[in-house]
Amino acid sequence: MNKNASILAIDESHISTVEAFGAKLFPLRPIGAVVQGINLGSAQPPPVKVIHALEQIMAQYGFLVFKGKQALTEDQFLQASCWWGGKALHSTHGVHPATPNGNPHIFRLSNDANEGILGVGPQCHNDGSFNPGTFSHAGYHMVRAPERGGGTCFAHQSAAFDALEYEQQEYWSRLSSVNATSGIVHPMVHLHPLTKRNSVWLHLGMTGAVIMKDPKENLFRLLDSDELKTLCNQYNDLLNAGFENGYSINYEYDTNDCLFIDNLAVAHRAAPEAHLPAKKQGLRIMHRSTIQAVDSLKPDFGLPIQLDIYSPSPLGEGVWQPGGIGFRWDDEAPMQN
Repeated sequence: MNKNASILAIDESHISTVEAFGAKLFPLRPIGAVVQGINLGSAQPPPVKVIHALEQIMAQYGFLVFKGKQALTEDQFLQASCWWGGKALHSTHGVHPATPNGNPHIFRLSNDANEGILGVGPQCHNDGSFNPGTFSHAGYHMVRAPERGGGTCFAHQSAAFDALEYEQQEYWSRLSSVNATSGIVHPMVHLHPLTKRNSVWLHLGMTGAVIMKDPKENLFRLLDSDELKTLCNQYNDLLNAGFENGYSINYEYDTNDCLFIDNLAVAHRAAPEAHLPAKKQGLRIMHRSTIQAVDSLKPDFGLPIQLDIYSPSPLGEGVWQPGGIGFRWDDEAPMQN
């Protein structure tokens, strides 16, 4: 693994734009940043140039945290979610009975089954991989933080690409994943639309197949079970290596924190502690929002955006696993998404 992974310094012009609006930016280490002085509950969003600057910073640093002294209402959280990306909610999740007013745009997560959905997101992924355009952004409002920890792990996917040796960069750039539930095809390496940096991308809990393009000919085949297991483990190891090599973080929330991610810049997973029972960790309640894509995340090499994963493989032998969590690359790993 190449350890020359890099998190780009935030453009000073973006910082100046945010500060001119009266806000302050405090970078976390190694990724993410805290924003103070912007009221997410305001009926009037910040000016377009401020939103643009914050989006650019989010793309470079992966996520922004807004520290809240007072609790946001569900409507205020959803309103602020629409500042980003496609500017509209795109909700595909189930609604837990404890969701306030049964709001269909709130995905309510908890470590208590009476309060929210259990066990979500234990493996690294990007939200909305079953859509042609994955969600542009996602929001996480920590309604109640547990007393004894239960954060979210984030990994910067451009820095992770930089950490790969050249041969692996070239190989992964010829791979495309097939979603296990929808058959949507996405490239394993894509160019981030704002930073223009190569970024790795693979859903470790919902991949039914991976297609490899021949290095010389316009020919394709599926990875077999051993190859796909190796790939998933390498991807998992790469993102976990970021904790030592400066591109991954476990963010521990305070109650009322509101965190927004660029969903094409960072992969994420729940920290193991987030799924421990409330009796052990303290009650955890989080609301998630998901934002409409700006563009489709199309595969390269003329591959179609969608294949019928429930029909026989069009590419011969190899892993072709439809439905649910798709290919199980680790028999011991929890695989709920």
